Amino acid sequence: MAEGFGPLVLNPKQEREAKLLRKSVLKHFQHLEDPRADRGRNHSLVSLIALAILAVLAGADGFVAIEAYGKAKQSWLKTFLELPNGIPSHDTLGRVLGMLEPEQLRSGFLGWIGEITEKLNLS
Repeated sequence: MAEGFGPLVLNPKQEREAKLLRKSVLKHFQHLEDPRADRGRNHSLVSLIALAILAVLAGADGFVAIEAYGKAKQSWLKTFLELPNGIPSHDTLGRVLGMLEPEQLRSGFLGWIGEITEKLNLS
């Protein structure tokens, strides 16, 4: 949905799922140390990571594709991610994600996916 057309309205089931996603994303990724300087934090680290993971799961094959996915799904993503400055650019995604420790990302991802598949009855 394009900006300016009003907020996305969720039914009760979607609202529960959005709350679950928000809680589980924070639980599994908030422990990561943000390597950026305070002045360079226009986007939440947890939101950057979640956006990248969701985009890759949907078929994105690079940072430009992750940004495009984010723009296409922005209304939905805003239901559970902090995106006050909109979708981060592909340059921001590449720079920030490149600074992170791969093992920490892997550990958070596996825990997150395990939890949401169980709680959403997807396993």
